[in-house]
Amino acid sequence: MEISARRPSRLFPITLSGLVLAGVLVWLTPSAPSAGSQSPAPKTATAQAVFAGGCFWCMEKPFDELDGVLSTTSGYTGGTLANPTYEQVSDGNTGHVEAVRVDYDPQKVSYERLVEVFWRNVDPLDGRGQFCDKGFQYTSAIFYADEEERRIAEASRKRLEEEGHLGGKIATRIVAAAPFYDAEEYHQDYYQKNPIRYRYYRRGCGRDRRLAELWGEKTDPAH
Repeated sequence: MEISARRPSRLFPITLSGLVLAGVLVWLTPSAPSAGSQSPAPKTATAQAVFAGGCFWCMEKPFDELDGVLSTTSGYTGGTLANPTYEQVSDGNTGHVEAVRVDYDPQKVSYERLVEVFWRNVDPLDGRGQFCDKGFQYTSAIFYADEEERRIAEASRKRLEEEGHLGGKIATRIVAAAPFYDAEEYHQDYYQKNPIRYRYYRRGCGRDRRLAELWGEKTDPAH
């Protein structure tokens, strides 16, 4: 019998359910994982918190130094104007305030801790602004994302009022979160990019002097 020199493209036909080998159907079963194999570890969930405490340059640093905080972002929130600029917010007509968004790992730092750090870096008694910066755009606020955050924020404010340590009525607002707009790039991490100017501004604005009056010499509980 003449044998054709033409070679078939496949020696055996293959089906989706198995292999046909010499007329015998062989089912393919997935191989079991080796004893040493492991499933990928789930990613650690992150959370966000938003606080307004006057100049956002000065609010990034205390949170950045807190273990469990992943990043901070300066921005604008609370108003109705979409994508506002620094100049627009500074005019005080947008309803926005300067704020900082804190991205953090809730497995390492709690929201309660973030609220504690917030209080000790603002003047809760000033309803006209913060330190040398006056105007609604510089007022202090806690922007809660859900009812649990609202409960924590209001409970912390109540404790401060009951302690009577501050000697006045707390003006800091606790309000529902609104769209957050990142500030211009030159505002981000300003204290790191321009350390001399940052220190000059902070000292000139009387921020540390007033914080010491309110909270004592050690104003930053992140340390």
